[in-house]
Amino acid sequence: EVQLVESGGGLVQAGGSLRLSCAASGLGVTYDDYAIGWFRQAPGKEREGVSCMSSSDGNIVYLDSVKGRFTISSDNAKNTWYLQMNSLKPEDTAVYYCEATMAHRPLRCDRDYLYDYAGQGTQVTVSS
Repeated sequence: EVQLVESGGGLVQAGGSLRLSCAASGLGVTYDDYAIGWFRQAPGKEREGVSCMSSSDGNIVYLDSVKGRFTISSDNAKNTWYLQMNSLKPEDTAVYYCEATMAHRPLRCDRDYLYDYAGQGTQVTVSS
């Protein structure tokens, strides 16, 4: 069974940085090839894909509003994925979820494509 555990959220002032981590287990057993995504949901708003990455070919997609500010990466030896968030804005405030699914092409990272597994989420709050 796949388990995803996020960490690294918190309260930060606008312009600050945070790094989210997603510790994954069971992915290599469940899928031959998989995709990892960071999604977020703010109160009263729909879920949106922030950044997603394919494990095998390293293909990456970003939400337009975070391009140049956020970076997704992985440490395969640790089975951990990261989302480095710089120049944070109040509109980035949300619960961030790490999600995983079978690899697919083209890589989807939007609210209409449901990933199979999700962590419990970590709160990111950016104050103005």
